[in-house]
Amino acid sequence: AKGLIGLQRLFKIMDDDGSQTLSLPEFSKACRDFRIGISDENVPILFSRFDVNNDGTISYDEFLMAVKDPMDQRRVALVQRAFRAIDTDRSGYLDIEDIRGTYNAKKHPDVLQGKRTEDSVLCEFLETFEAHHNLKTGERADGRVTMDEFLEYYSNISSSIDNDEYFELVIN
Repeated sequence: AKGLIGLQRLFKIMDDDGSQTLSLPEFSKACRDFRIGISDENVPILFSRFDVNNDGTISYDEFLMAVKDPMDQRRVALVQRAFRAIDTDRSGYLDIEDIRGTYNAKKHPDVLQGKRTEDSVLCEFLETFEAHHNLKTGERADGRVTMDEFLEYYSNISSSIDNDEYFELVIN
């Protein structure tokens, strides 16, 4: 947790206007202040690598993903095992039929109140796995989660969890 706390503090220090995002000027100033050793003309290039969704700012999650190490093999294997467990029809992707057998939406507040159907809740659940991957690739959600999308989602989760045992608990 020390590493994440340090990164949170660093991000807050860089976020001069308190917007919880970094603008290019804030990022440029931080590169100078922390003597990163990158030329002024290369700062926008680095900024664009951090700004995954291309909205002109760097969120804490984008910052974290850029500076944290990728998932190690143990975590990748856990995520792959979870994917295979959910992919009951062995199609190589997760769809509503796969998750219907694993996740129960009957007690979701919107379902209980009659605002939404179980299927709409399950489809939204699937879309969360596709969202980040699709931001990076420009693809549209198709209601089918590939192994790459699943790994991308849990890589983002992994970057915010230092403790391997807790990560395993999240996956299980």
